[in-house]
Amino acid sequence: MNIDVPRHIVSLDKILPSEPLLMMGAGPVPIPHRVAQANSIVINHVGQTMSQIIEQVKDMSRYVFQTHSQHILGVAGPGSAAMEMAIVNLIEPSSTVVSICNGFFSSRLAEMAERINAQVERINVPDGQPVDLAVVAAYLEKHQPKTLTMVQGETSSTVYNGNIRQICNLARQYNTQVIVDAVCTLSTMPLKMDKWGVDAVITGGQKGLASIPGVSLVAFSTNAWERIESRPDRLHHWCLDAKLADKFWNKKSYHYTAPVSGILALHEALRLICHETLRVRFERHLRCSKALQAGIEALGLELFIPEEIRLNSVVGIVVPNGVDSATLLDNMRRRYRVEISGSFGPPIVRIGQMGEQSRSHNLFRTLHALGSSIKTMGVNVDVPGGVAKLESTLESFEQD
Repeated sequence: MNIDVPRHIVSLDKILPSEPLLMMGAGPVPIPHRVAQANSIVINHVGQTMSQIIEQVKDMSRYVFQTHSQHILGVAGPGSAAMEMAIVNLIEPSSTVVSICNGFFSSRLAEMAERINAQVERINVPDGQPVDLAVVAAYLEKHQPKTLTMVQGETSSTVYNGNIRQICNLARQYNTQVIVDAVCTLSTMPLKMDKWGVDAVITGGQKGLASIPGVSLVAFSTNAWERIESRPDRLHHWCLDAKLADKFWNKKSYHYTAPVSGILALHEALRLICHETLRVRFERHLRCSKALQAGIEALGLELFIPEEIRLNSVVGIVVPNGVDSATLLDNMRRRYRVEISGSFGPPIVRIGQMGEQSRSHNLFRTLHALGSSIKTMGVNVDVPGGVAKLESTLESFEQD
């Protein structure tokens, strides 16, 4: 029997909205024009031009990761693929792992380790709370793990784990290597891989770096790479085998057909970060996020996480009683062409503050859309007051 040509297919311009949505959720984020332009180019994945681009990507990545490591690898996949590359290469089956679980994504690291039959001991941290260093120390002492996993910024709960350096110091006492997911924080908040003693750092393109989804980076320390090189077993994974990937990224040899357009986009995203500099970029993200947070509170809404452990790159807002979050998101999308994110469990909605999201004109549009949409749902919020507070907070940072 022949398969007929499907008649219901239409072109993308009939599916996509006539006016693009302002993407202010937890990722993907809007990308700069130069990044989009680079993503439209296809070149030979093993030619001299590609080799030059790869070398520059690694050089710029060292700056962004704040490392001298010679073992930075690209991953043809989302941030979760970079997570899995770190997990499967550094963690051997049956070895012991301690996983700090603040929410959905830190728990994903634990699940990945469990899937390769590691013995995973989870530190389950209640929503909205930081991990207790004394608890980490007790787990390290009791279980003597070879690896500890954690996130710097838990996108799902909007908790910031600002104690990475202290945790790495504890881990070194037990010869434990530390894997850190920095997908939403790298280049938006400080992370110093070498100085803090992190053994593997993971990031995706689509959040902090303001590049496209589907191309990610992972950086391994010298000690981590020695562990990878000394493993006697052969990985069950082929695409995610770091030693095979190293042949392409560091030895100009073939692994598989690289996502050249995505690597070009990543090159431009990293170049823009280097041009801006990390110091200026951190200041911009802090200024914009603090101003947005102040505006949200001036509306009369509650932020989910206490200020001292609040993630700047993704802001969590408690949904008022009587407001259905799905309806709120739909109202913002339809009426104001602004898209923010829902929740992975906590009673919150989330606004991203990564890359191009952290621009003042995007803040005003998003705050107005949020406040006006909630007001139409019967909650008395002060939209003019929120917008005024946003403006005055931005101005106060500029005066400083």
